[in-house]
Amino acid sequence: MSAKKSVSENEIHAEAACCCRTKVRTEKEHRDLINRLSRIEGQIRGIRRMVEEDAYCIDIINQVAAANAALNSFTKVILADHIHTCVTEDVQAGSSEKVDELVKTLQKLMK
Repeated sequence: MSAKKSVSENEIHAEAACCCRTKVRTEKEHRDLINRLSRIEGQIRGIRRMVEEDAYCIDIINQVAAANAALNSFTKVILADHIHTCVTEDVQAGSSEKVDELVKTLQKLMK
């Protein structure tokens, strides 16, 4: 019975570690990311408005494609920063944990 408790305690600690990870960004990096996300939110609201106003299907699809492209661009910026900072620092410290994590993430992105 104590083995079960130990496993669940380990799972709790693993979840807590995952939820508490942070990334320090410069004020400019932070502002640029927030601005990108604000524009994407505006695009999504525009798509919703188009649907509510019964816009032509192809017009909606074109706007969805633009929003997808904006999200992909955002992902590329975050990914590049992650590789240049978090992954590089981890490798320089002699660990491969962040590389393994990155590989799993890339596999999810490429489905």
